[in-house]
Amino acid sequence: MQDMQNQFTVHFWGVRGSIACPGSETVRYGGNTPCIEMRVGGKRLIFDGGTGLRVLGQSLLSQMPVEAYMFFTHSHWDHIQGFPFFVPAFIKGNQFHIHGAIAPNGSTIEQRLNDQMLHPNFPVPLQIMGAQLEFNDIEIGEPVEIDDIKVENALLNHPGEAVGYRVNWRGYAAAYITDTEHFPERLDENVLWLARNADLMIYDATYTDEEYNSKTSSKVGWGHSTWQEAVKVAKAANVKKLVIFHHDPLHNDNFLDRIGEQAAQQFPNSLMAREGLSIQLVAPSEDAKAPDKEQQAKASV
Repeated sequence: MQDMQNQFTVHFWGVRGSIACPGSETVRYGGNTPCIEMRVGGKRLIFDGGTGLRVLGQSLLSQMPVEAYMFFTHSHWDHIQGFPFFVPAFIKGNQFHIHGAIAPNGSTIEQRLNDQMLHPNFPVPLQIMGAQLEFNDIEIGEPVEIDDIKVENALLNHPGEAVGYRVNWRGYAAAYITDTEHFPERLDENVLWLARNADLMIYDATYTDEEYNSKTSSKVGWGHSTWQEAVKVAKAANVKKLVIFHHDPLHNDNFLDRIGEQAAQQFPNSLMAREGLSIQLVAPSEDAKAPDKEQQAKASV
């Protein structure tokens, strides 16, 4: 078994956008909403708390006690609905460091997670959780450092605001850029900065260009991007591997298969996010940490 202290692994627990959509037509890619787990240098980082967080929580029950660092992009329902069902948060002895930006209306991530669990919306309050919950308000543009891990952030173009993240460790980087709408006339500088030379970029490609620009049901202003824009960003930012993420609930498995094929034609080192996908960024050895050293990545489902 490889030393967990020398691993950088990204695991996908929820990859769907907007609303969970279980069913016979979403079996292969999954119907749970966003939740990404990164195991970096022995630390566990969790990004977003959609319904995929519930599944992650079940997998952690055999690993108690658990300590994790949680980062929320924003608090639209599809990104927080799994939090009240995250069983490890109810168990004493576990510890969660929770990070999120202050919303435009001034509410903190603690207030927003608390509010969704108040009557009449939910039967039990956040305060019933037995784990130690430490809430942290992040500053836009100010990195969070966890030992030798640096988590950078930047604002994204999304109604009500959202935050994108970049995890840096030992010369490797993974960018998590979801719930962002591209600008038709230019590439978003914040997105390019987060994605710069990244070994892995996870990008919100909810729509196709045709859907986004539809004359009958335009998605302009809805706060999401397309797989074609994902390819543009990946090329411009010199990304090594692209993962297309935040699938529209109307896109069934066969539709996503076709998108994956088209994306791979334009950017060969790309793949579609699916529940259970695990991507390991192979860490350099202790004596080979040069930033310009050729880096390798391998993916397995």
